[in-house]
Parts: sequence; C-alpha cells; structure tokens
Amino acid sequence: MNHSGSIIVEGDSDNIFKLFESEEKEFENGRASYSVKKNNHKIEFVIKAKDASALRAVLNSVAKNLIVYEKVKDEQGN
Repeated sequence: MNHSGSIIVEGDSDNIFKLFESEEKEFENGRASYSVKKNNHKIEFVIKAKDASALRAVLNSVAKNLIVYEKVKDEQGN
C-alpha cells in the first residue's frame, strides 16, 4: 500500500528552502522519499512512502529539522 502526505510551511521560505536543499530526498532503503517546492512565501514538502511507518519517519524527520530551525532563529532574535 502506498501512502503520501504533505507539509506546508508559510514564511521565511528562502531560508527554509536552503536548509532542505542539501538534504537527501530519497532514503537508502527505498521505502520513502520527499520533494521540496517553493512557491512565493510557502514551502511544500510532498512525501511519498511505501508504508505507514516510512511515512511517519519522513514526517518526523522534516518536523525535527523545522523545530531545530525555529529554535536557532529564536536564539538569534529573528
């Protein structure tokens, strides 16, 4: 069974896009991949996975990177 999901992030699209630009988009085990699209002030992550566990892993991975980004941004006072 194939699964998919998306995350849309609004604001600071240039920096967030740069953050994920160098990340590996397809996982070694071949169970999941994602793409990043920039549209004006929004970033869209489109995730495709072969099973629910792989989908959850990618969602968590993207979310963790966004959390780190927000914490660093807050520390810098932006």
